[in-house]
Amino acid sequence: MPKSRIRKKADFTPPPAKQATNIKLTSRSWVAPVMLALFLIGLAWIVVFYVTDGDLPIKSLGNWNIVVGFGFIAGGFGVSTQWK
Repeated sequence: MPKSRIRKKADFTPPPAKQATNIKLTSRSWVAPVMLALFLIGLAWIVVFYVTDGDLPIKSLGNWNIVVGFGFIAGGFGVSTQWK
């Protein structure tokens, strides 16, 4: 029986090593204070609205003051997505 021809395989050459790139992390020290401030402002807005029976913070908004307070809180959650 004839022998099949043996193909010579090329030697393995590893891919060239990638150079390490410096990852520049920007300073996000502003995120936590802004986030907490928005949470506290929203909470204070809602508490003041309930304690003053709707006279404060802005009387002309009426019950929309609750939406404004929750808007501040939602803004705090939005800022929290930037925290690393």
